[in-house]
Amino acid sequence: MQALLSVAPGGPETLELTTMSDPEPKKNELLIRVRAAGVNFPDTLIIQDLYQMKPPRPFAPGGEVSGEVIATGSGVEGFQVGDRVLALTGHGGFSTHLCINASSAIKFPETMPFKDAACFIFTYGTSYHALKDRAALKPGETLLVLGAAGGVGSAAIELGKTMGARVIAAVSSEDKAKFCREIGADETIIYPRKLDRDAQKALSAEIKRLSGGEGVDVIYDAVGGEYAEPALRSMACNGRYLVVGFPAGIPSIPLNLPLLKGCQIVGVFWGAAVFRDPQGHAENIGELFQMYLNEKIKPRISASYPLDKAAEALDLLTQRSVLGKVVVTMGD
Repeated sequence: MQALLSVAPGGPETLELTTMSDPEPKKNELLIRVRAAGVNFPDTLIIQDLYQMKPPRPFAPGGEVSGEVIATGSGVEGFQVGDRVLALTGHGGFSTHLCINASSAIKFPETMPFKDAACFIFTYGTSYHALKDRAALKPGETLLVLGAAGGVGSAAIELGKTMGARVIAAVSSEDKAKFCREIGADETIIYPRKLDRDAQKALSAEIKRLSGGEGVDVIYDAVGGEYAEPALRSMACNGRYLVVGFPAGIPSIPLNLPLLKGCQIVGVFWGAAVFRDPQGHAENIGELFQMYLNEKIKPRISASYPLDKAAEALDLLTQRSVLGKVVVTMGD
């Protein structure tokens, strides 16, 4: 097998493509031939030791994979050789072969390509949990998505529209705004890369204007930083502010704002929710597969890289220039 390994803390340039012996599945494990791996922002952090999970080195990044079962360990039930599965792995996905616990594997529809399957569960799972379970988004409500052109952001646009909301997509460039409109956003806002106080006030005013003056009902914040406060100031009464991520930095929020707005600030920790409520997670995944089969949602893959070029995929994410999803594919 081959794997792109992190051998020392650092950026994508520190990764090394390595040939290794094929792993063997232990009890309750599946050995899968990885066909594709989704590339997500945590992959850029874990190789720098900046993520909450710090696996021992050497390890391969890549927390989201799809592939075929090629062997099963003892005690495995419900899976057989040849099954097409996807899984969240935490790490290890940038490799041609991987052993995973059978409990983490999910069979996916035969009509779904491996690339789509590898870019499905992380973004749609996060965004559906956020909008359905944490925000209880209702038809007719207005949803603002910050960082709307990225993986989770674009998923939030599609899901918001499928759930009957009016969606405002906030992004940093016209190219990203065009992309968001193409996947269903009703309105777009282009914000500057840096916000001074005047720019923050202007952003808040524009959000309120596009919401009809009453403010937005739900904010999906996958950006954080200095964008958080002006977004919160544009919130309607009884609104729900979803804290999804903060690549622009952890924001400082004046806590008088939730009081004055009568709104809630709600954390979205999908990974923990999967373990705390496995039945609810299974229901959500089943609903997401049905949306996919009904052509309501589809991973927007803008770039694909072979395993030996996966470091370039990570570079693309660190530049915050990705539209939709990026995927790494494994050759035969």
